[in-house]
Amino acid sequence: MDNSSVNWASRFKRFFLNNRFVLFLLVLLLIGINIMVLSKISFIFHPVIVLLKTVVLPIILTGIVYYLLNPIVDFLEKHRVGRLQSILMLYVFIIGIIAVLLTLVIPVIREQIMDLVSNFPAYSETARVQFEHLMGSKLVNQFQDSISFDPQEVVKTISQKATSFLNKTWTGIGGFLGNLIEIVLAIVTVPFILFYLLKDGKKLPGFIQGFVPTRLRGETNRVMSEMNHQISSYIRGQIIVSFCIGALLFVGYIIIGLKYSLILAVIAAFTSVVPYLGPVIAITPALIVALVTSPIMLLKMVIVWTVVQLIEGKFISPQVMGKSLKIHPITIIFVILTSGNLFGIVGVLLAVPGYAVLKVVVSHIYQWFKIRSRLYEHEPVKPEG
Repeated sequence: MDNSSVNWASRFKRFFLNNRFVLFLLVLLLIGINIMVLSKISFIFHPVIVLLKTVVLPIILTGIVYYLLNPIVDFLEKHRVGRLQSILMLYVFIIGIIAVLLTLVIPVIREQIMDLVSNFPAYSETARVQFEHLMGSKLVNQFQDSISFDPQEVVKTISQKATSFLNKTWTGIGGFLGNLIEIVLAIVTVPFILFYLLKDGKKLPGFIQGFVPTRLRGETNRVMSEMNHQISSYIRGQIIVSFCIGALLFVGYIIIGLKYSLILAVIAAFTSVVPYLGPVIAITPALIVALVTSPIMLLKMVIVWTVVQLIEGKFISPQVMGKSLKIHPITIIFVILTSGNLFGIVGVLLAVPGYAVLKVVVSHIYQWFKIRSRLYEHEPVKPEG
C-alpha cells in the first residue's frame, strides 16, 4: 500500500470516524431507519402493546408498594423472623390500617368533600362578587386602560373554554369508566403479585441475568443495582416527603381554623408526589377556601404554607431524598412537562424515576461504547522536528 492510500485512510479516520459530530449524525441516521422500518410493520406489535397495557399498571403499582415494604420484610428477616411469616404479619398489619381508615378517616373525608361540593355555588358567588369589586376599583381600572384589558372578554373566553371542556368530558365518559375498571382490577391484583415479589424478589436479578451473555453479566448486574437504587430512593423518599407535607399542613390548617383541613391536607399530600409542580397544584384549593373565608384567613393560610415549604425544603427533603437522583431541578421540570404531554397523569407520576432509569442505562451504554470503540482516546502528541 502506497503512502497516498495510507494518508487518505488516516485523514478519513481523523475527520470522520474520530469526529464526534459525524458519529452522532450516523447514530441518528441508524435510529431513524429503524424507527421507519418499525413504523411500517407496527401491526405486528399490536398484541404486544395490548399485553403491555394490561400488565403495566399492576406492575407499576406493585413495584411502588414493593419498594415501600421490602425494607421492612428484610429488617424482620434479619431479626430471625421467617420471610413468609414477615410478609403475612405485614399483610395483617396493612389490613388493620385499611380497616381503621375505612371506619374513621374515610367518613370524615367524605363528609368534607360533600360539604365542599354543596357549598361550591356559594363560594363561586363570593369569588365573583370579590372579583367584580376588585375590577371596579380605580387603580385596577387605570391598569386595565393601560394594557387594554377587557374583563368581559376574558369571562367570555373562559366560558367558551369551560363549555368545550365539559363537552369533551361528557364525550369521554365511556373511556373514563373503562379506565376506572382497569384501575380497580389492577388494584385487586396488586396483593397477589406483591406477595410473590416480596417472597422471591431477590431471585429476580439472577433470573434476568440468565438471559444475558456471560461476558456482559457483570456490567448488567451493576446497571440493575444502580437502577434499583435510583428507583427505590426516589419512591421511598418522595412518599415520605409527601406524607410529612400532608401531616404538617393538616396541623397548620387545624391551628388557624381553616375549613376542610383534612381533605385539603390529603390533596396536598397526594399532589406533592410530583416534585416542584405538585405544590403549585396543591395550594390552589386551599387558596380558594381561604379567600372566600376572609382576607385574614388567606394571610394565615399563606403563612402556614410558607412555613411548611421551608421546613420541607431545608430539613425534610435533604434528610430523606439527599442527592440520590443527581438531576438538576430545571431538568426535572422539563421532564415532567414533556412526559405529562405524552402520557398524561401516568407520565407525570413516572417522569422522574423513568428519566433516572433511562439516564443510568444511557450513561452505561455510552461508557461501554467509549471503551469498546476507542474513538475518544487522545492521540499521542508527535514530537516536532
